[in-house]
Amino acid sequence: MNYYLAVLKKYAVFTGRARRSEFWYFMLINFIILIGILFLEKFIGIEPIANSGGGILANLYRLAILLPSIAVTIRRMHDVNKSGWYILIPIYNIILAATKGKTAKNKYGSNPKEILA
Repeated sequence: MNYYLAVLKKYAVFTGRARRSEFWYFMLINFIILIGILFLEKFIGIEPIANSGGGILANLYRLAILLPSIAVTIRRMHDVNKSGWYILIPIYNIILAATKGKTAKNKYGSNPKEILA
């Protein structure tokens, strides 16, 4: 949960680097929250909006989390020493997100593991 909150604190920070754990835990918790919202909507009877995959609550959550999701993904690309524009390449960006980050300082900043140690 700390990683999720850390990403939200850096709501629109597109500079620096994000560790693999920060990125993947954020995505996991984001997914769990969204599933919970979808179950809640189903339970209280909120109708899904046409072809959106959820009701108004789910769509508001998706909209609220859009910018932090993009920011953490760009910071994750920076950790593997790639430009943030790599998030636009469909399969390759997932491979990069799973790749171990560079241990040394790169042009995007210091190693985030060293900062926490």
